Amino acid sequence: MPTTFLTKEGYQKLQEELDYLRTVKRQEVANRLHEAMEGGELIENAEYEAAKNEQAFVEGRIQELEMILASARIIEDGEKKEKGGLVQVGSTVVIQEQDGPPERYTIVGAAEANPREGRISNESPIGKALLNHRAGDEVTVEAPGGTFKVKIVKIE
Repeated sequence: MPTTFLTKEGYQKLQEELDYLRTVKRQEVANRLHEAMEGGELIENAEYEAAKNEQAFVEGRIQELEMILASARIIEDGEKKEKGGLVQVGSTVVIQEQDGPPERYTIVGAAEANPREGRISNESPIGKALLNHRAGDEVTVEAPGGTFKVKIVKIE
């Protein structure tokens, strides 16, 4: 099982989601299933089908979260500084593409990625390209839409 990189906050958030699904959501879905079964003919009962689908989704998400958390490696705050100024998972990086404005990203594991919040995966094209480079380096990003270069302005 591959290692999943998580920040402390990301680990906690996923653990809270898992706890919620196990305790609250499972019971809600079980209650919906019970009510739908009392509603008569199960073959034609849309509510029963919807509840079964939701149950399958909840159980699948529980399994996914269990696997992520079991293989998680927590990124410590001091760990990124120990790597001699290299971009690592957990680093916050300011990059600039040619004449464009500077952009700030935190490199996180895939389970925590949220580009809208400036959190990009170490497995994404930009994340992969930035890893193990220093401030001042120009790196080539191999993206699905084409290749482009960015300069690492600073590592925070």
